[in-house]
Amino acid sequence: MIFEESRALFEAELAKADVARAAGNEGMARVCARRAAGIALRAFFIDHGLPVPSTSAMDILEQLRSDPGFAPEIRAVADHLLQRVDPEYQLPIQADLLAETRWLISALQDGTYPSSALPRT
Repeated sequence: MIFEESRALFEAELAKADVARAAGNEGMARVCARRAAGIALRAFFIDHGLPVPSTSAMDILEQLRSDPGFAPEIRAVADHLLQRVDPEYQLPIQADLLAETRWLISALQDGTYPSSALPRT
């Protein structure tokens, strides 16, 4: 499975996010969380025979956010990860993107992502 093969990559990004957050660099922590989500989602889509628009985490997150076949909670995490910061580099929402990314990856891994978008076997 591509998802399992990609585990080291997305876990490394989450580790970088933790280091950045501990150093007070929340912007970099958000970037690493997005990268981790993009790596995991790309692998998930490939494993499930879903199209992958590009290698860009932003494109993959946009695809997920706009797919009504995925559960609203899954799409909401994608929406949060796609939020742009304001001029003071703050998100316009209250969200812990690292925690949400970990939840998203766990939901994909555990199969707790109700979705009609997945091919039926």
